[in-house]
Amino acid sequence: MASPKTDQFTKEENEIASFAKAISHPARIAILNKLAEKNMCVCGEIVEVLPLSQSTVSQHLKELKEQGIIQGTIDGPKSCYCINWKVLSSKLELLNNYTNTLKSLNKKINSQCC
Repeated sequence: MASPKTDQFTKEENEIASFAKAISHPARIAILNKLAEKNMCVCGEIVEVLPLSQSTVSQHLKELKEQGIIQGTIDGPKSCYCINWKVLSSKLELLNNYTNTLKSLNKKINSQCC
């Protein structure tokens, strides 16, 4: 069996890409905004404020949860979620460091684009 192409990249490159993918949808950004606004676990309200079906919102929550960006509990039909600030801060720091590295490389080369 062939190995996945992600094996060809560094752990950091894969982590940045996974994080970027997790926040790459406007619905996920809206979910994070709503959770940050409330600054507590939100139960059920997320579906009420988004123009999406329950199942679609659940898929977006799943993506964010798989990355550890949010955490949640499920108690029967009721699910509660909040931002995992430690994980989110760590991933944002990783992305910021990467951005700074790109800027640094660009300054070293001192090239003009097109």
